[in-house]
Amino acid sequence: MDLSIYQLPVISEAYQIKPYIGHEKILIVDLSSEENYQKGHVPGAVHVSPQAICAGETPTTGLLPDKAALKALFDSLGLDPKTLVVAYDDQNGCWAGRFIWVLEMIGHFRYSYVHGYSFLNGGIAAWQEAGYEVETSANTREHSDAVIDCQAAHHQADMQHISAHLDADGTIIWDARSPEEFSGADKRAEKGGHIPGALNYEWKRCLDENGKVRDLDDIREELYETHIHGNKEIITHCQTHRRSGLTYLVGKALEFPRIKAYPGSWAEWGNHPDTPVEN
Repeated sequence: MDLSIYQLPVISEAYQIKPYIGHEKILIVDLSSEENYQKGHVPGAVHVSPQAICAGETPTTGLLPDKAALKALFDSLGLDPKTLVVAYDDQNGCWAGRFIWVLEMIGHFRYSYVHGYSFLNGGIAAWQEAGYEVETSANTREHSDAVIDCQAAHHQADMQHISAHLDADGTIIWDARSPEEFSGADKRAEKGGHIPGALNYEWKRCLDENGKVRDLDDIREELYETHIHGNKEIITHCQTHRRSGLTYLVGKALEFPRIKAYPGSWAEWGNHPDTPVEN
């Protein structure tokens, strides 16, 4: 099948992905637990541990691994510039969204019909509900010489950038944590509360009762009512940039042109002695 005449949307349903299973340029990445991967995965899917896409150093565990670690990971996945990546997980899209963010950070974009990425909405549960087969044997890929061209300025914001834009009219901080974390009632760092001026739209609100991403137009309207407008620079975060992996993904699906992630997230901001907070 010719991928040059077709491109999956940012968020795809199982039936949209099914015809392309087995294509040599499709890389399916399962970011579920090892146990759930072994129970059954999309045919051809390669397991990637979520820890492989996090630096893992406390307290800012959500920072990106170094370039050498990313190079080793994507070499092992056989990534090349023409690979179409389909990602899913067992966390309602949080880890898959973060993986897609990492793809953008290394320069793997959605800029032609044979490049890019997509998220399998609903993961393996949605795949099986559609009546499609799963496999239980582990898969590997032929190694490649992956190109790692870090694009941090376009896809992430650090603490210094946020501090410099706290009062900027063109910047919005999208806090994807729970309302209790946002208010400081649920304190998960030295300081409780939120970044001054941040707006709270919890990541769970993007999901329906089955754990799938809801209608994008409905989400867009709710975000607008929350004063999160896609025509501005939007910086999304949570505690460690896991949950905000989903909100970053949703922002990409909504075609927000300047959405970024703050990988340090509250683990960094809330533990730093000099950062201001509101609650």
